Amino acid sequence: MTVRQSAFWPLAAIVAALVVGETPVHAQQPQAIPVGVSKPIAKRITRWDEYPGRFEAVNTVEVRARVSGFIEKLHFKDGQIVKEGDLLFTLDRRPYQLAVDSAKADAARYQATLQFALADLQRAEPLVKSGAISDQVFDQRKSTLSSTQAQLLSAQVAVKTAELNLEWTEVRAAISGRISDHKVDIGNLVAGGQAASTTLLATIVTQDPIHFLFDISETDFLRYARQNLSGERASSREVSSPVRIRLADEDGFTHEGKMNFVDNQLSTRSGTLRGRAIVDNKKDLLQPGLFGRLQLFGGELDALLVPDSAIVSDQASKIVFMVGPDNVVKPAPVTLGTIVDGLRVIEKGLNPDDQIIIGGIANPAVRPGVKVAPQPTPIQAVATK
Repeated sequence: MTVRQSAFWPLAAIVAALVVGETPVHAQQPQAIPVGVSKPIAKRITRWDEYPGRFEAVNTVEVRARVSGFIEKLHFKDGQIVKEGDLLFTLDRRPYQLAVDSAKADAARYQATLQFALADLQRAEPLVKSGAISDQVFDQRKSTLSSTQAQLLSAQVAVKTAELNLEWTEVRAAISGRISDHKVDIGNLVAGGQAASTTLLATIVTQDPIHFLFDISETDFLRYARQNLSGERASSREVSSPVRIRLADEDGFTHEGKMNFVDNQLSTRSGTLRGRAIVDNKKDLLQPGLFGRLQLFGGELDALLVPDSAIVSDQASKIVFMVGPDNVVKPAPVTLGTIVDGLRVIEKGLNPDDQIIIGGIANPAVRPGVKVAPQPTPIQAVATK
């Protein structure tokens, strides 16, 4: 060992002894994360249950001819509004006019025969009294008169039938509404009559008012039924429960209507019950087949409301973060309701005195088991339509 090395080792030993013997004065504790907390707002609210659905015309009519024939004229523009009784199509009238003329000729012939039979019977009355003719001959003349009267009546019915067929060569609108495009062009032969095989010419749908159809779940149906039994909410079968509807491009439920039908049984396939509301459509904005979302009056209830931003997803469930007396974060699974005044209704999972984290929740360090520094923060409600 050299002189320099021998001088180094005592110094190193002294430094090592000082390091080993040193004890920390205070271990640094991590700072608690500040978060905004508040109790949920307790409020008596009107419950609106939301369902998807679509609009459907109150009345739909398929335009079909009652007689067969070639289309001669078209009297409407595709897609226009038509009124009940408006002329839509004209078929070739000539064959039916000939049938009317022939039926009238037959009726005239039987009318003349009837007049002769009546005069013949009148001439026979004094003759049978004087014995110039037998009772049998007189009875034959009476029978001839009765038979001729029946033939005339049948001919008159044939005239009315022929005139009705002639009238049906003009196809008119059965209801007022918006007509579709024409399905058959001028010059084509259409099959008429009463059977389903008749030719479809067009369709007409009413515009105002309009129906909105939707399905409610079995769970909601049972809740409504129990509310009706308890007197809390009348059944939509008995009263016209109010509804509100929002279209795909709208933020609020601006279209108002009323329930006017609830089906008499649940679907065995989907376990849902069909409902229907009726809505005014004076502006002609709502069209059959248009989809939307409906809110149905679900009664009054005492609810707890929190900001939607305070709710986080945990796989398939929804949770909020609560702060206990020890200021430690713990999760609380909740069942969500609708939006009221810009806040989310919590149906299950919270108590009125729970301290909910509503601020700072976006911080990834805020998680269950972490100690935080709660700061009282008021919840701001926003009035919504």
